[in-house]
Parts: sequence; structure tokens; C-alpha cells
Amino acid sequence: EWQSSFNFRYAHATHAPVGITVHVIELIAYSKPPTQTMSTSRTGRKYLILPFLAVTATAFTPSQSHGCSSMHRLDKAGRRSPFSPSPLFMNKKKKQRPRTNKQSKAFGGATSSSSSLTGGTMLIAPKTTSNFRYAGSIRPGMQSPKRLVPEGKITFPDYANDGVPKARPQLFPWVIETKKPEEIEKMRASGRAAREVLDLAGRAVKPGITTDEIDRIVHEATVSRGGYPSPLNYHNFPKSCCTSVNEVICHGIPDDRPLQEGDIVNIDITCYLNGYHGDCSEMFVVGGEEALDAKGRALLQTTYDCWVKALNFVKPGNDYKDIGAIIEDHVTEQGFTTVKSFCGHGIGSVFHTNPNILHYRNSEPAGKMAPGHTFTIEPMICEGDANFLMWPDDWTATTRDGGRSAQFEHTLLITPDGVEALTGKIETSPVQFWERESKAHEGVWLGTSAAAKERQAVLNNLLLGQS
Repeated sequence: EWQSSFNFRYAHATHAPVGITVHVIELIAYSKPPTQTMSTSRTGRKYLILPFLAVTATAFTPSQSHGCSSMHRLDKAGRRSPFSPSPLFMNKKKKQRPRTNKQSKAFGGATSSSSSLTGGTMLIAPKTTSNFRYAGSIRPGMQSPKRLVPEGKITFPDYANDGVPKARPQLFPWVIETKKPEEIEKMRASGRAAREVLDLAGRAVKPGITTDEIDRIVHEATVSRGGYPSPLNYHNFPKSCCTSVNEVICHGIPDDRPLQEGDIVNIDITCYLNGYHGDCSEMFVVGGEEALDAKGRALLQTTYDCWVKALNFVKPGNDYKDIGAIIEDHVTEQGFTTVKSFCGHGIGSVFHTNPNILHYRNSEPAGKMAPGHTFTIEPMICEGDANFLMWPDDWTATTRDGGRSAQFEHTLLITPDGVEALTGKIETSPVQFWERESKAHEGVWLGTSAAAKERQAVLNNLLLGQS
């Protein structure tokens, strides 16, 4: 004889220091006799208030060395509950507490408590502590100041001056922007620029070169193309690219450490061109593939293959959450592990937005794929322990056991008939051993759409002599 009626109301609040937006929806269920109307007083009625939480993260949620902002915690079965927290950082650049310095604005210059002159250039000592225990052999080196971006014809992102992105996160994690045709064309241009710059940086990798010199090459190549290097001053990141060597999982800060033969390095490039970001990264072996040991070779091949398998899964109608299982299943079969604390992300006029792309098996409500979506897949795969250690600089994340880590990344566009890489390789790109020897995909990968496959066949014939 009783019927239930429902009302919905919601509120949302942003916890600014940690960059987490929490949306609380109250589902108010109350009972009333069938003859009563919704306008009658609720006094004396029975109420059931059910809170629902939807959590979205701004890019690079902060992790000071003494604590991380959090979203989810694993239960005993390895599942992530949306009501209990553990670290999750949107890859790429981790957010720090906003800092403004009138003497060191966005476009160049930096200050530090310790610095020195080398060859007439003021070098800045890295932020560290005497008792910090590093996991592996890599140590932070001296850094050059932030590089200048000339004002004028170049479009600057909204965080360039003060380090603080202005875009607010979407209300729910499954709300994903669909790009218009004119926006897609701009993203093609920024993706092409990012690819060209990444290829230039990769060619510079050799024993003895410093990652700071690679950063200089990246910076100048980006600016010469009319772009802004997106990492520069993003949440106060001090450099124009990320260089992650050996045990560094991600967000390595370029410095004066010379690369050594046998090192593996991920170079992560993002170009902001005409108001849109293009984001990609690739692995490089210092001294060539002959300098790499068998375990390192297996790590890079496994990382590439799991990434390509995930790329091939992308098409309209599929769930974003299912990407993670493809990656985790492949790497665990090969004896490696996948990082769970950093994720891929949506991208466009905003550097990091929905969807969050988790690189492990999960059941998160990240939404369904649809034409016009643009985002990155960028798994970070480790030799041993996939848990991370954050350096005192609040950026550099390494493995806890000092084991090596590898990563690949593309900016992707979903099309009506599949997916294509907006940062895909071009006629002048180098071909790596993992592309020649992959069992997941033969040759260079450009996408699964009809147009991408056609370009892919032509490119592989040029680069690899394939018919």
C-alpha cells in the first residue's frame, strides 16, 4: 500500500591542497501513502539518505615526500573501493603546491637555496635531504634555470605565468569531452609537432650527453615550431620535458648527469600548439640495443607489446576500464609488474582531464569510448616492485627496489571505425628493435581505422621494406 518516491540533490567541493574534487549526491527516499502528493510535508516520514561519491582528480595530484593525496584503496582481493583512499596520480606531471616567485616567472629563470656557476650559467642544486635513501643508482644532478619562451606569436597555456592550471575537472569521471572537427585538426598539428620533437630528442641520446642538454634540444625544437613545451611551469615543473632514466618511473627532471652506456631512458614530450596539447613518450637505449642486457631487452619488449595490445582494443563502445586488464594480464605473464599509482588521461585544450586510464585490472566507472574522444595510454612497467618512491623534489618517482621501469605513450583519437595515433611515427622516425620484433604488431603502429591502416602500410614499407 506504500510507494517510494525519490529526490536527488548534489553538492561538490574541491579540496584545493590535494586537487581532489568530491561530488556528493544524496538519494533521498521517503515513503508516503499513494494518495499523498510530493508537495505534502515530509514531517514524520521515514527517510533513507544514500550518499554517492564520485571522485575526479586534477592532473598531477600532489605527493609531498611525507604524504600523498589519495582516491582509492585496494581491498584484500586487489579491488579499488571508491570510498577509501590510496595514491593515484594522473600521469604526466604531478601537482605541487602552487608557488609564485616574482623574481622567477613562468617563461624562464629559477631560484634555489643553493646554486653555482658553471661555464657562466647559474646551476641550481636539486632539492634533497642528507638522510634520504635512494632506491637505485640514479641521483639528482644540478639543474639549469627554466628556459625562456618568447612572447608574441606563441600561444601560452593558462598556467605558464603562475604554474596553476585554471580548468576545473568534469563533474563525473565518465563525462568526457567530444572534440569538434576543427579541434581535431589542431590536435593533429600539436601531435605531429610532439612526434617531431620526440624524434629529435631520441637521436641525441648517446653516452656522455646530459638530460639537461636533451631538454635544451626539446625546448628549442618546440619553440621553433611555434609551440610551448607543456611541462614547463606546469604546477611549477622546472623543465620543458621529462627524462626518466633506469629506475625512474616518470617525471624525471633533466639535469647535468651524463647518460651512460646501457642506460634506458624515457623521454616524455608534450607540445602546446595553437591552444591544444600533443603528448607522447618513447624509450631509448644509450649506446644502442647492443648495449642492453637480456632482462632490459625483455622489459622494453614487454612494455611495448602490452601497450600495443591496449591500443588495438580502443574503438567506439568499449569501456575505458577494460584497458587495464589487457596490460596487466600481458605483463604478469612475462614476469613484470604494472604501476598502479599513475595513469593515462584525457587531453586537448586542457593538459590532463577525463578519462583516467588505469593500467591494471579495475572496475572504475571511467565511461565508454566514443568518436571524438582524445586521450593517452601510457603504461609504466617494472622489473620488480611496482610501488614508487617519491624523491624530495616532489616530482621524480622511482621504483622502491631500484629495478628498472619502462613506458610508452601516444595521444589517441577515437574515430567511427577505430582509433589512430595523433603522435604516430612519421617518415623520418627511427625504428626500434621492439617494433621490428614485436609479436603483438608487425612494424610501426599508427592505428586501427581504415585511414590509419593505409598510412601504416605505406610507412612500414618505407621504414622496414614491408609490402
